[in-house]
Amino acid sequence: MSKLSIRDIDLTNKRVFIRVDFNVPLTEDGSTITDDTRIVATLPTIEYALRHKAKVILASHLGRPKGKPNPKYSLRPVVDRLRQLLDRQLGESVNVAFSPDCVGEVALELARQLESGQVLLLENLRYHAEEEANDAAFSKSLAALAEVYVNDAFGSAHRAHASTEGITHFLKPAVAGLLMEKEITYLGKALEAPEKPFVAIIGGSKISGKIDVIQNLLDKVNTLVIVGGMAYTFQRALGVTTGKSLVEEDKIDLAKETLAKAKAKGVNLLLPVDNILADNFAPDAKTQPWDTSKNFPADWQGLDIGPKSIAAIEEVVSTARTIVWNGPAGVFEFPRFAVGTNAIARAVAANKAATSIIGGGDSVSAINQAGVADQITHISTGGGASLEFLEGKKLPGVEALTDK
Repeated sequence: MSKLSIRDIDLTNKRVFIRVDFNVPLTEDGSTITDDTRIVATLPTIEYALRHKAKVILASHLGRPKGKPNPKYSLRPVVDRLRQLLDRQLGESVNVAFSPDCVGEVALELARQLESGQVLLLENLRYHAEEEANDAAFSKSLAALAEVYVNDAFGSAHRAHASTEGITHFLKPAVAGLLMEKEITYLGKALEAPEKPFVAIIGGSKISGKIDVIQNLLDKVNTLVIVGGMAYTFQRALGVTTGKSLVEEDKIDLAKETLAKAKAKGVNLLLPVDNILADNFAPDAKTQPWDTSKNFPADWQGLDIGPKSIAAIEEVVSTARTIVWNGPAGVFEFPRFAVGTNAIARAVAANKAATSIIGGGDSVSAINQAGVADQITHISTGGGASLEFLEGKKLPGVEALTDK
């Protein structure tokens, strides 16, 4: 961690602007939160600030209101849930106020009235188009609310927005919250100084979304496991026909190059050796197991990995000391084709000696569904941000923080 953290500065009696990720799913009418995972994830930072007598100002985006107020995307429902969670966490009642705007006179006045140990949640940052445009004047207005800036929204760190990058030009110090610190520490160590053997499992539907991650990891891993829809493009690169399976025709040459690069670097690149084929893309399709060394039947498509592939993955995962997993092994939405993904989840959780890092929505869902989330070292809260981090890219929201 080369950046200053919230632990490194004095918060006493200071107005502290914390950029959080409260982009939570709501009911259709926008009145009730259906999953508070993201709020819970940032509680340690808020609790830390409150215990250190800060005046806490929370800012977040929610959904895509397209730069203007829309009640469907209001953060107001978060207030009650946040109050309940903080009360339980701190064992006392916490004053959580709400500002109907994130900038302007009302927000300024509410911020000035805050006392130590109190919280103010600002309305959706994206009610202003200037947020995503990283507008300097808007950034300055946000900065005017506080004396210290904390970024705890790793999920938005790959975006150069007013609340993640622009504000840091007007408000110093700019430090990492505890969640941000954890993300940078675990993902950073995996890329910079992983304990070996290092196994990366990359899944999902398309190579195009993950090729930069694959290329970056080939310089670091001992074993690279490719699963999901993207594996069929690799199988085509090996000369096997794959029926109606998902294939990116324009990426077959890239898959060939990747296979050659892995061989040249001495990386064990593991592809599925068997698949579960389906006669159509449906939860109740007819299925058959299929050895991937043979051409697929023309009208069938692969929707999951087979038992031999699962066993091979379980074996390499069991001896790993660092595991990074991003992306499912099959059509995870259909229970019958979630077998491979769930088996990977259990295998990763079973290796207690390894540092295990899960990034990306479907892998996180798999870990939760398998009921093993508490056995994973680190579950990343930022799908897009963790992908870009694993690609080796600089994240604007991280780069903008004050160096130690």
